[in-house]
Amino acid sequence: MHGIFSNIVILMAVAVASVWLFKRINLPPILAYLYCGILAGPDLLALFEHPEDMQTFAELGVVFLLFSLGLEFSLPKMIAMRQMVFGVGLGQMLLTTVAFMGISMLLGVSLPSAIIVGSIVALSSTAIVIKQTNDMGILNTSRAQMAVSILLFQDLAVVPLLIVVPLLAIGGGESLSVAISLSIVKGIVVVFILMSVGKWILPRVFTEVAQTRTDELFVLTTILVALMAAGLTYSFGLSMALGAFLAGMMLGESQYKYQLEADIRPFRDILMGLFFITIGMRLNLTDLLAQWHWALLGLGAMLLIKVLIIRLTGGLFGVPKEDAWAAGFKLCQMGEFSFVIAALAVDHNILSTQVGSLILSIGILSMAMTPWLVTRSSDFAKRIVNAPTPALEASETLASQHEQMHDHVIIMGFGRVGQSVSRLLKSEAIPYLVIDADPVRVHESQSAGQPVYFGDVRQKDILRAVGIERAKLVLITFDEHNKAMAVIQLISSLYPDLPIVVRTRKDYRMSELYSAGASQVVPEILEGSLMLVSQVLHLSGIPMSRILKRVRKERKGHYGNMHGFFPGETTELSYEKQDKLEFMHAVVIANNAFAVGKSLTELNITRSGVKVKGLRRDNIELENPPSDTILNIGDVLVISGKPRRVERAERFLLEGD
Repeated sequence: MHGIFSNIVILMAVAVASVWLFKRINLPPILAYLYCGILAGPDLLALFEHPEDMQTFAELGVVFLLFSLGLEFSLPKMIAMRQMVFGVGLGQMLLTTVAFMGISMLLGVSLPSAIIVGSIVALSSTAIVIKQTNDMGILNTSRAQMAVSILLFQDLAVVPLLIVVPLLAIGGGESLSVAISLSIVKGIVVVFILMSVGKWILPRVFTEVAQTRTDELFVLTTILVALMAAGLTYSFGLSMALGAFLAGMMLGESQYKYQLEADIRPFRDILMGLFFITIGMRLNLTDLLAQWHWALLGLGAMLLIKVLIIRLTGGLFGVPKEDAWAAGFKLCQMGEFSFVIAALAVDHNILSTQVGSLILSIGILSMAMTPWLVTRSSDFAKRIVNAPTPALEASETLASQHEQMHDHVIIMGFGRVGQSVSRLLKSEAIPYLVIDADPVRVHESQSAGQPVYFGDVRQKDILRAVGIERAKLVLITFDEHNKAMAVIQLISSLYPDLPIVVRTRKDYRMSELYSAGASQVVPEILEGSLMLVSQVLHLSGIPMSRILKRVRKERKGHYGNMHGFFPGETTELSYEKQDKLEFMHAVVIANNAFAVGKSLTELNITRSGVKVKGLRRDNIELENPPSDTILNIGDVLVISGKPRRVERAERFLLEGD
């Protein structure tokens, strides 16, 4: 037991170091996990005698990955892009699979193995390509639409491939056709069951769970749904990944989509990391060293052939030459699902360990090149077609502006304040998005056509989902101080230049909110008082220009003149408030007081955080008395500050302690 624990700690340390190192050199974490698996494998550190024992647990990563993929799957989007998806995507998948099937069979590979090899090579890396294009800011441009369409079809094709791989292990024409037919029937039954559950039961379950406002329960329910769906398909003899995908697809159109994705992502990333580590452990370094020349030859052939096939497929469906070439360079690598299918094929003895190691080697090398290829894809395409390189492509910019919201306001909390703000923003044609944690309110708002999403604003994935990196302003309207502090600190750390406006009922919390990173804090009580004073001054005959000047001065000074009040018997002074509220207190200077005959400068009571608000002498009130004012017997000095500081200042004025 002690040895296993030590090996797990060593594995985690190697994983952390590998991910850090690969991120430093701008390589994707997937490669880091594969590298970690190679180090921990039997040929090097040999941390585990039976690495296959980890496989079952690691496969949960694939389940959660397919669940996330289902959440991202949008039927309306696919219908809108159907020509590209089912035209270019299907064409690329079929041509690439057939081409590499033929090459494999010429090299003496059996038909079932050749089908798997062709399918593996036909897939591209959705995770790396989407992330890289998103980081470059071109994900939703017309230039990237062809690549996105192909990736979407490939993601759809993964599901039947995961079903077909175990069936190919059966072998035999009649038995294989019977098995496939039976699987289709089972698949129809499973889809019907899951769709029925998703339509009638799951929305009610998640509505009930969301109303408890318990984050742990929401996360547990999400995991349970994914695992139960996976277990259902597994019990029918189908892939667990299929059930997870269907469960995600059912919930993808609900108002809980972003929150579900954010909740499942930590588990998905950790377990997917473990999955790729187990794949890395399968890499036989002896085989790799023996066939390194085949790995390099296979890499070059794969990159070249995939680029040409994608260019050909794009041309058949009328895609501009430059866009087709660029998509080819973006998608010429293997994908993360290639490793999943390869591992499954090796487990079912469709592929030999030697062939699996060769495919793994080619895949790792191709994925390592992907960030560079994606970055340079447009340049390569322009050179091939001899197109000029404009300083700025207006079509891409306009498409990006059309498809992604820019310079919008993100409203956090959609209560009365948030809704009032949204109406005024809408009247001024200012775009906005809303995040709220009340499921009933989200449902009602969405039904009315409001851009409101359910989610926890303390999670990075939720913030990114509403495009916080492109927003012009964040408005926090909910009155939960600790939650607001956490959100402000998170946003400030990620986007330090993004303005954050916070609404709070508690004026004594202002300094904390400002120190956390808020750009502007609007205290509800003080702002209400300011509006009330404005009305009173206006009805009293004060010119509006003078009133507005006074209001602007108070706001600019963070309501400095409005802080502090005289407490009474009904004033609640809790432990939380006693060091944050500012009280005002009148100190009568008696004939034997320490302060008699001394100036305010000599006394220097402001050093303890107390402010001098006024002085009353001989029934004459003096606001903000000069610092050289000498106190006399009978003077009444009005001071303001936190309760304990006011007490100390009074004791000092009277006794000198």
